[in-house]
Amino acid sequence: MQSDDAGPEGRPLLVTVGEPSGVGPDVTLQAFGDRELLDLPPFVLLADPAMIAGRAARLGLEVTIRTLTTLTEAGDVAPTELAVLPLVNRHGDTPGQIDPANAAGTIEAIDRATRLVLAGEADALVTNPIDKKALYDAGFAHPGHTEYLAELCGTLTGRTLQPVMLLTGPELSCVPVTIHIPLAEVPAALTTDLIVSTARIVLADLQARFGLDAPRLAVSGLNPHAGERGAIGSEDESVIRPAVAMLQADGFDVVGPLPGDTMFHPEARRRYDVALCMYHDQALIPAKTLAFDETVNVTLGLPIIRTSPDHGTAGDIAGTGTARPNSFVAALRLASRMAKIARENAALSGEADA
Repeated sequence: MQSDDAGPEGRPLLVTVGEPSGVGPDVTLQAFGDRELLDLPPFVLLADPAMIAGRAARLGLEVTIRTLTTLTEAGDVAPTELAVLPLVNRHGDTPGQIDPANAAGTIEAIDRATRLVLAGEADALVTNPIDKKALYDAGFAHPGHTEYLAELCGTLTGRTLQPVMLLTGPELSCVPVTIHIPLAEVPAALTTDLIVSTARIVLADLQARFGLDAPRLAVSGLNPHAGERGAIGSEDESVIRPAVAMLQADGFDVVGPLPGDTMFHPEARRRYDVALCMYHDQALIPAKTLAFDETVNVTLGLPIIRTSPDHGTAGDIAGTGTARPNSFVAALRLASRMAKIARENAALSGEADA
């Protein structure tokens, strides 16, 4: 479902630095260094310029940093300059060494970038990985990155939002209905209403931001062999099948519940655009196994476009130059493509309204 088409330039993309002791700064700098070869879309990095300069020197990269006063200056930045919107809270350049003192800057970058995209000053948000333990130690009260973004967007817009995680790569796109909860809690958390609401968000964003006129969903079962018609657990028949029937009744191209052990081989994948899975590992294992370096984490259901690399902070290799920027590059490209499609759909909608 991904594409390497970065599309025509719109407003800038915003990139948050993420955990400064991780590989976020590394992959951003490495990608920028190969910007011409990769044909990267323009972006502005929200970070501490001094920390970024220090990391570039540590990596042996020659990077000219252009520190912006406001985002409106981004249009004047030369292609050879890395545009950085500086943070009020400073970051130390200590690869692999988590410091809770860095948390304020990490949160500030996310907060400011989200507000700028919501205000229409930027097209999309690309977030580098954060270290949740470092944020928790500093008093961060949210389960994770996605939940914070959803609450922030909800507060700023006055809406109640359901964020949905999409892992999309060149060969497979998956959505887990339940995410970061223990496996033992999945059956109780899984409801027909949750499956339907998640599917509706996926289908809407596939149309509005991925350009699919008639998206196809394959819904997995929960139990082995999708329950064998109730012989191996009741959830597939009592919870999942009614959700599929409701979606089909509304005219959507949805099939399931399908056995999780047979829905990810090549022939099966050609029959759908996204696999809707019942729990975290059921979705993420096949997605990351097929294309770990190219898979992108996209948050659906938000009023903004947000993508992220599918890997963590990888502090053990931060500052060594060995981190691969592939997933960051894919996240940047996908954000640009999604923004382009959203602009085109908005223009068509405006013409239709007129």
